[in-house]
Amino acid sequence: MSQPPPPPNQPPQQPGFGPPQEPSEAQPPAPSAPATPPTPPAQPPQQPPAGPDLNKAPQPQPGYGYPQAPGTPPPAAPPTPPQGPGYGYPQQPPAGYGYPAQQPGPYGQPQQPGPYGQQPGPYGQPQQPGPYGQQPPYGYAQPPVPMQAQPGQPGGGRKINAQVAIIVSAVVAIALIVVGGVWYANSSGKDDDKQTTAEGGDTKGGEGDGKEGGSGDGGATTGEAKEKAPAATGSKVLFQVPSPKVPKGVTTISIAGSWLTDSVYAKSGLSEITGYDRKTGTKKWTLDLPGPVCAATPHITEDDKTAIVHKPAMPSKTDPQACTEVAVIDLAAGSKVWTKTAKSGTMPVSFNNVTIGGGTVAAGSTSGGAAWDLATGDERWAPKTSDSCYDAGYGGGAKLVAVRKCGSYDQRQLHIQNVDPKSGDILAEYKMDEGIEYAAVVSTDPLVVAADVGDSAGDGSGISDFFSIDNKTGKLRARLSAPGDEFAARCDAIYKVENCTGVTVGNDRLYIATEEHDSGGDSYSQTNEVVAFDLATGKQTGQRADAGENYEIFPLRMDGPNVIAYKRPPYDKGGQVVSIDGESFKETVLMENPSTEAVRDVESRMSPDYSEIQFGQGGLYMSSVYASDFTSREKEYSVIAFGTG
Repeated sequence: MSQPPPPPNQPPQQPGFGPPQEPSEAQPPAPSAPATPPTPPAQPPQQPPAGPDLNKAPQPQPGYGYPQAPGTPPPAAPPTPPQGPGYGYPQQPPAGYGYPAQQPGPYGQPQQPGPYGQQPGPYGQPQQPGPYGQQPPYGYAQPPVPMQAQPGQPGGGRKINAQVAIIVSAVVAIALIVVGGVWYANSSGKDDDKQTTAEGGDTKGGEGDGKEGGSGDGGATTGEAKEKAPAATGSKVLFQVPSPKVPKGVTTISIAGSWLTDSVYAKSGLSEITGYDRKTGTKKWTLDLPGPVCAATPHITEDDKTAIVHKPAMPSKTDPQACTEVAVIDLAAGSKVWTKTAKSGTMPVSFNNVTIGGGTVAAGSTSGGAAWDLATGDERWAPKTSDSCYDAGYGGGAKLVAVRKCGSYDQRQLHIQNVDPKSGDILAEYKMDEGIEYAAVVSTDPLVVAADVGDSAGDGSGISDFFSIDNKTGKLRARLSAPGDEFAARCDAIYKVENCTGVTVGNDRLYIATEEHDSGGDSYSQTNEVVAFDLATGKQTGQRADAGENYEIFPLRMDGPNVIAYKRPPYDKGGQVVSIDGESFKETVLMENPSTEAVRDVESRMSPDYSEIQFGQGGLYMSSVYASDFTSREKEYSVIAFGTG
């Protein structure tokens, strides 16, 4: 997404996370370093471009292109942002937050296009973009990649076998130092906020979304909306979790994974998962792991089970470790149900992604895939390996969908397969046109896939089009044009196949955020909207929910027929959570966060594009996905939680 210039009369930027800096009832003020206000420019910038045509029908797309050569690596440090009045979000990455720098262009292309054009493996392999085009963490090894398939072999299918067997080639370990950060530095709202620390407070408990088969999966909308506006929408900080310190010699480590149940908010740390009381932040349990969590599914079963991929040991500068361990976690008990690995020949498979669907845990990567029974850990099936195809990853929830790559690098074809979770049999299949290199699963029921056709998105979002597919027949229902310069959704289609932000699906519609644009008038303020597409026709419905001046709105998930959205605020306000009526598009404010400087300093770094945001029953939980040693402050936070009531 484009980066708007900061606003006029912007308050001093905060250089990193810090403890609350203003007095509160629960805790005395903590010292903070002075900041220097930015110098306003002599002339205002040109007006930002107008927003997207919200009534535009999908347009014909150009021919399907092929991925280009690798982009130029990012500079050693972020460039200095232009100064000037405009929308209230400073461009400079805050020091110490530790998110890798964004790769130029749409998702960095492979360094060496082999027979399959495979990418390096998960979490920190050379040139691998992290979530949404970010650079990888320090010094992780490249996973095995499939060797060229022999001529004359069939192109589809999978078979049930007791061993995962994709032929692999060498493992290469290259140390890569990452410099980066998040360029957001917002602020917040009301001047009479008293709660500015993590101490005290509570909120109504409630079921977090993302239950298997529920609307949080992007699935078919069922039931009534659960989220209701409280009597007082002003929130207070329930708790904060300090960011963990990375081991010496390691620059950045993944701490991806957060889940919300009726009573627990669970979050990954360096080599553990901790369950917190969702009202007070008190630790209810800690599950120790031998190494960091590499990937995690957002889906939770009805009995509070979820799945992760983790490393077998802590990485070091000389031994980065691979993401070989697949585990099921009981979020109610804080225990590991089982751990499994799979082999490709004699080498363990390093997995990029994992999901849950239909009682099956499925994990995939360029070096192989496997599926296990959720309850027992028994292997159910593995993708067929005696052909020119491999399962790049899976989307879960209401159904299980495989993104299967077939063909050589310059003749790639993606097969979107509705898979029987128990047998691995293909129930329906849609073959995308050749030349589309990557696809992400936005929803499994109804089935919606996002792709960057011909590398035309141009903004690193990984999306130029959405494809609405019939789950039963495999036929294309509609193709939705969503140019990257007009719409703000993002997907990590290369590695985390079901990792998308700024978009959700329900009511047989796709709800997507537009890019920021001039809000009109004489001011330099910006705004954006959430608009809806009909999945049957591919056309916009005309529905639109406005963010408001200097706010930016992001859909998070469905709540029955309604859309739950987070509003990233201007520099002097707190963020908001709203419910958008699925028919009238009327917005109801469910939460408005404190505007005190100390709270704004933490919330502003949890941007919706690069963080994990959970909301349920009056509680908002925002967390980072990396821990790093890029810091200039005494204290940083990996989690901040807000509650009403």
